[in-house]
Amino acid sequence: MINFELIEANKEALREQFLNAKPFPHLGIKDFCHQDKIEKLYASIPEIETKSADYIFAKNKFEKSKFREMGEDFEELYQDLISERFQKLLAYITNENIFIDQKFYGGGIHQGKTGSFLDMHADFNYHPLEPKWFRNLNLLLYLNKDWKKEYGGELKLEDKRTGEKTDVDVPFNQMTIMLCRGYTLHGYDPISFPEGTFRTSIAAYAYTLQEDRKEAARTTEWHIEKEKGGTLKYLISKIWVPAVKLKSKFSKSKTAEN
Repeated sequence: MINFELIEANKEALREQFLNAKPFPHLGIKDFCHQDKIEKLYASIPEIETKSADYIFAKNKFEKSKFREMGEDFEELYQDLISERFQKLLAYITNENIFIDQKFYGGGIHQGKTGSFLDMHADFNYHPLEPKWFRNLNLLLYLNKDWKKEYGGELKLEDKRTGEKTDVDVPFNQMTIMLCRGYTLHGYDPISFPEGTFRTSIAAYAYTLQEDRKEAARTTEWHIEKEKGGTLKYLISKIWVPAVKLKSKFSKSKTAEN
C-alpha cells in the first residue's frame, strides 16, 4: 500500500524538510500510497458512526481506531504502517527513536462531517494505558478526494511558545507528519465540504519508550481564544485538565474499545 520506493528515494530531502519546518518540525508527503491501491481503499470507506469524545471542543467528528477490521485494503495499510521498514524510515526522517502504537489508541480513521471543527490543542504526552510510552509524533494520512481550499479543513499549526503559525493543506493521499509536544498546538476550523463528503484521515501515533519519564504526564490541553470560542468554552478549557484527572480516578477511557 505505502509507496516505499518513493519515500526511500527522497528520504534525505524529507528529513531536511521535516527538521527545518516552522513553526515546529512537520512535513507532508504527497503520493504516500500507491494510487491504485489508495483509490480502492477510499472507495470502500464507510460512514463512521462513533462520535469523538472531544465533546464541546470538536463538532461532528467521528472515529474508529480499529480501522483494520473494515477490509483487506485497510489491513494492508495497517500492516505497512506498523512494519519495520516504515518505522525505520520514519525514525530517519524525523531523527526520533520511535515505534507505532499497533492498537492505534485514539487514532484510526477520523471523519469530519457537516460543519466539523477541532479546536486548537496540545495532545496528551504519555499513553494512557502504557505509562512508559512517550507520544512523539502524529501521522495523518489525508483521504480528501478532489479537495479544494474553499472547502476548508486545513491543519492549523501553532507554536505555543512563540505564537508562530502555519496551515497545512489536506489533499488526497498526503501523509502529514508532525512533532507532538506540549507546545505543538493544532486543530482545524469549521469545514464546508460538499454535501455527502467528509474530511477524512487515518491517524497513527508514534511513541518513544522512556523507562524514566522526562516530564509530568498530562492529558489533552485545549487552547481557546475567548473572543473566538466564547466565554463559556474558554472557562471550560481552563478547568478541563483537572476535571479529566478527577474523572480518570473513577472510570477508564472508552477510546481503546472503539
